[in-house]
Amino acid sequence: MQTAVTYEVGVKLIEQVMPHSERVRKIWELLTTDVETQAYLKMANVFAVQRLRYNDHGPVHSRIVAGSALAIYKIFTERGFKPSVVADGVGDVEDSIVVTLMGAYLHDIGNSVHRTHHPIYSAMLVDKLAEKILSKVYGDGEKRYMLKQEVMHAVFCHDEAYTCLTFEAACAKIADGTDMSSGRARIPYRIGKSDIHALSALAIERVELAPNDSRPLAINVYMSNETGIFQVDSVLGQKIATSGLAPYVEVRAYVRGKLFAVRTFETTHVIRS
Repeated sequence: MQTAVTYEVGVKLIEQVMPHSERVRKIWELLTTDVETQAYLKMANVFAVQRLRYNDHGPVHSRIVAGSALAIYKIFTERGFKPSVVADGVGDVEDSIVVTLMGAYLHDIGNSVHRTHHPIYSAMLVDKLAEKILSKVYGDGEKRYMLKQEVMHAVFCHDEAYTCLTFEAACAKIADGTDMSSGRARIPYRIGKSDIHALSALAIERVELAPNDSRPLAINVYMSNETGIFQVDSVLGQKIATSGLAPYVEVRAYVRGKLFAVRTFETTHVIRS
């Protein structure tokens, strides 16, 4: 029996899960080399890290979330889930992966304007940015604009205040919550402040993604102590609950290698699989 692949969330994951698709690889190259995109991501950290003393919301975070999103996408689709872009006739599987990748990578650029209402600013900036990048792969045809709207939706819905309406957005949103090892947790805790936000963030040692028997996706969170469960419940859990894929996700929290808690999350909206 073949052993299921486990994906560790981190900067190297994108290399492991990048599909053998010229289209997707070209989009990735454009995202990571485009001067405007990189400037916005760097400015996101100027505001978040330098001015607000929050944790990383820049290029490294974007890379980690992009890799995690593609791993989540892969786990679900290998278990029969049909992407919304395909199901609704917007594009093919490669187009769907492009939307997931771009949504995950660009979701936080609105922090370059202000942390408050940053999902709105992210979507506004992505309007022209995604159009520019997509035009280099899709030309000036209709699909360029249709996929741009899909990317805008994924970017806007990454915040737990909004419900995802597409599979692609859901993958990007859940992925955003998985970047929380070694103090990288998504609660924007104040650097240097010893409160529950900081303590719980520092308790997360490693996050892994894996296929699961009871629910298609298992997110395994390895912690040095019990305070890390605050991150699972308050951030990752809220993103899962508003992703549209909550019934298909299970979070397992481990403390010093032993299973501490298993979490599933309630939702009012489910994306058809």
